[in-house]
Amino acid sequence: MPLTMYAASAPRFVHMLNNLAALLDKAQAHIDAKKLDPAALTASRLFPDMYPLTRQVQIACDVAKGAVGRLGGAEVPRHEDSEQTIPELKARIAKTIAFINSVKPEPIDASADRNITVKLGRQEYTFTGMQYLLNYAHPNFYFHITTAYNILRHNGVEIGKKDFNGAF
Repeated sequence: MPLTMYAASAPRFVHMLNNLAALLDKAQAHIDAKKLDPAALTASRLFPDMYPLTRQVQIACDVAKGAVGRLGGAEVPRHEDSEQTIPELKARIAKTIAFINSVKPEPIDASADRNITVKLGRQEYTFTGMQYLLNYAHPNFYFHITTAYNILRHNGVEIGKKDFNGAF
């Protein structure tokens, strides 16, 4: 059975967003056990010119919901980007997963050759659905999930590759 656009998108995003939520659970447990200021972790970044943990999570959610919405022909919901705490970030992930799960597989499967135009800053880029998913959405999504993981790991949260990958 060939890999469909739906199978390569929505379930993959949901799987990794669930893993990200589990990483945030471990981060909250770390904060509680060490009696740390939660803002010290959520505002942490790997390098001064990189986004903090909060923004990494927000962007991962935006890329996932944007990809599924665009591929599925659905209106992509807007979020305020106001999350500052781990519970708020987890709520953002839950809203994103709920949206992804609301988009039907059929229009996503029909999107491989359809043009998808994305505005990035002042530039507009047009891809086929397949190019958009594989060359833009996946790499960006995994970059921000990985960076969130690395911020947590760098700050002493006891997580490993198994936590990043989740259950198979």
